[in-house]
Amino acid sequence: MRVLVTGLSGFSGCHLRPELEAHGHTVKGLEANLTDPVAVATEIAQLKPQAVIHLAAISYVGHGNASAFYEVNLMGTRNLLEALDQHASNVHSILLASSANIYGNHTEDILSEETPPHPANDYAVSKLAMEQMAKLWLNRLPLFIVRPFNYTGIGQKKQFLIPKIVAHFQEKRSFIELGALDVWREFGDVRSVVNIYRRLLERCPAGDTVNICTGQIHSLREVVSLCEKITGHKIEIRVNPEFVRANEVRVLRGSSNCLNQLIGEGKSFHLEETLRWMLDEKKPD
Repeated sequence: MRVLVTGLSGFSGCHLRPELEAHGHTVKGLEANLTDPVAVATEIAQLKPQAVIHLAAISYVGHGNASAFYEVNLMGTRNLLEALDQHASNVHSILLASSANIYGNHTEDILSEETPPHPANDYAVSKLAMEQMAKLWLNRLPLFIVRPFNYTGIGQKKQFLIPKIVAHFQEKRSFIELGALDVWREFGDVRSVVNIYRRLLERCPAGDTVNICTGQIHSLREVVSLCEKITGHKIEIRVNPEFVRANEVRVLRGSSNCLNQLIGEGKSFHLEETLRWMLDEKKPD
């Protein structure tokens, strides 16, 4: 298929391109700014994609400009869907990336797609709003929504938690400053995630919303401990109050039942494998 990927040059996109190409798909990236509806429509009319994976978004929860979440994540997605509706009549599979952050803080142990959303920050609100807006197009476009839980890998920016920790070990720092330590997260592997995206795109469960997760959660202390085990380097953890968010989501653990029913179980990586991969990366001079 001729696949258009928004955010192709980003962290996930860089891993997604070889995954798609290895399975015979032609990959193009969207060059237009999503907030410019005319530019988006013009490019879609030229490319006429057969499938779309929409990754482009402001995804860092601590991003300083709250309005940008809505301009890009909500209205940018709307511009894309409108352009696809008007200029891509042969598109037959559209994956929209939302986020597990829409669940917010819940007391239940495992979050399924049926768990009521309770977003705790502007990023999550913008993603939930995007989901609701996208449903207005369900009768015209073959779209489905994925809610990835936290994942990481080589190429993710150091402003994100795992790359920050990995960099401190690569540089053999004596201490690391972190925020709240009493948080538990899934830390999936980007290589698994892009494989899932490709298989879902080919399957096209139109109208569905699907968690992308492993069901395994880890504490920050466990991440640091694994890095110490892999590198043999000990590091002191210091809690910096400036890094502690008042609206921090404490636990994010998802159910992968729906995902497995759609495409079956795929290649997975234990967190230690992911960390070894990242720690073994040669740092640029």
